Amino acid sequence: MAFSSWFARSRLSSRTAFAFLRPSRQLHSTPKVAADSTAISPAKGRRRLPNWWSSSLLPLAIAVSATSFAFQSQSHPSISESSTAALDSGDITIGGKDSTEHEVKGEYKEVPSELITELKTILEDNLTTDYEERYFHGKPQNSFHKAVNIPDVVVFPRSEEEVSKILKSCNEYKVPIVPYGGATSIEGHTLAPKGGVCIDMSLMKKVKALHVEDMDVVVEPGIGWMELNEHLEQYGLFFPLDPGPGATIGGMCATRCSGSLAVRYGTMRDNVISLKVVLPNGDVVKTASRARKSAAGYDLTRLIIGSEGTLGVITEVTLRLQKIPQHSVVAMCNFPTVKDAADVAIATMFSGIQVSRVELLDEVQIRALNMANGKNLNELPTLMFEFIGTEAYAREQTQIVQQIASKHNGTDFVFAEEPEAKKELWKIRKEALWACFAMAPGYEAMITDVCVPLSHLAELISSSKKELDASQLLCTVIAHAGDGNFHTCIMFDPSIEEQRREAERLNHLMVHSALSMDGTCTGEHGVGTGKMKYLEKELGIEALQTMKRIKKALDPNDIMNPGKLIPPHVCF
Repeated sequence: MAFSSWFARSRLSSRTAFAFLRPSRQLHSTPKVAADSTAISPAKGRRRLPNWWSSSLLPLAIAVSATSFAFQSQSHPSISESSTAALDSGDITIGGKDSTEHEVKGEYKEVPSELITELKTILEDNLTTDYEERYFHGKPQNSFHKAVNIPDVVVFPRSEEEVSKILKSCNEYKVPIVPYGGATSIEGHTLAPKGGVCIDMSLMKKVKALHVEDMDVVVEPGIGWMELNEHLEQYGLFFPLDPGPGATIGGMCATRCSGSLAVRYGTMRDNVISLKVVLPNGDVVKTASRARKSAAGYDLTRLIIGSEGTLGVITEVTLRLQKIPQHSVVAMCNFPTVKDAADVAIATMFSGIQVSRVELLDEVQIRALNMANGKNLNELPTLMFEFIGTEAYAREQTQIVQQIASKHNGTDFVFAEEPEAKKELWKIRKEALWACFAMAPGYEAMITDVCVPLSHLAELISSSKKELDASQLLCTVIAHAGDGNFHTCIMFDPSIEEQRREAERLNHLMVHSALSMDGTCTGEHGVGTGKMKYLEKELGIEALQTMKRIKKALDPNDIMNPGKLIPPHVCF
């Protein structure tokens, strides 16, 4: 699901205003970087919100974001204000086996002034030490994870050559680098527990080459998937993954994300043909050619996909494209229980129907949507489908699934073919997270991401739902039911430690249930800092040691996104 950062981006205007109204806090004794507003503006390179967002939940989001901003700003010092002593550990102290910590601690070392000077030479005005901008980049949006430190400096490269020079300089001084894309990831991927350099890729967003006949496109990493699809539409093509609307292609590669269309088109792993990556020492590596298949050596493309910025910085991506479907039908149906709904999803996939989406929302999520949008939907577990193909084929699929649903207690089966009607139905699913925030103002969301073999989905959702309903916390269920992946939005008050621990307990319970069914702790959100503690149980220590050997070989100084992905207790 890879939830978006729209909500957080709506905060940006107020944060930017604050930055101009008060003096910028300096980073230790480093002089303020002279820069024009267009070069280092926090809004530079950020994506505009879709039109439907402004007409639906934007007022609620602004109200909620104001509350959240007020809470977050109370006691979050700059690293320059807390750098008088090293922390109690020389390394990252979260994410080990059975860890229950949620604030990432790491030893802070002051960035040498010589490095700042070199970065200014490389980037000219495209960097900033402004406190508001550093704070914004150091706190993942829509994520409860946090770190004791924030970046020392945020840089905005415009080319692969600049990225190479930045990494080479940082590697020489052994200064940490945190790659930064659309800020939609929710597992602490962009935290800077050791400070260092945040490398924001938002200025590298060109479409470098489009090969219509080959159905592929070469892009820079900072382009958003929605922007890319706007560009491709005129050619009758589209890129089929649909995570959070603010997600960028580079970040999508780094987290190996997917979305609701993965049931038909696969995940990011299946849709990337090749990459160009800058390694920590500044070397630029091309992982593959544009050929659709190759047996030439190690599959370096797949090694980088899902590496979460721990091995290098992606500077170019070649993507596989699809033809825009000739016709589509969106359908919706209610069920008395989530098990009935999950059983229909399983039966639909087993029937061989080439469905493009199967999404499940429980009755609590529907209630949140009703409250947020003034709708009057039946507050029952609900399945949403999308069928594509020729007009006749899409309608035939719809009728078959309607028959399957009726055999599993499905009611109120409705479908739409007109563009506006389909958009209105699908908007229900797209607004799910924002409805949760509107239902619980000032709360944070712990968003789970378990995935199991499809045959176990009904069992896992049913058992999890009993625990969620028994909890005092507000919990909703949202599932990509066609591929066994489901999420819960567990809303909790971050000022109440008991609520955070209850949210953690529920997440822990679902993860271990999924692992017992040969599933995974993260279907599409990635590991970051939040899921490290589960990896040994899921993959085994030998697999983690192999990952660490790869990391050590490519990044011997451990500058690339330190403290992420590989649990700190792993050694060899």
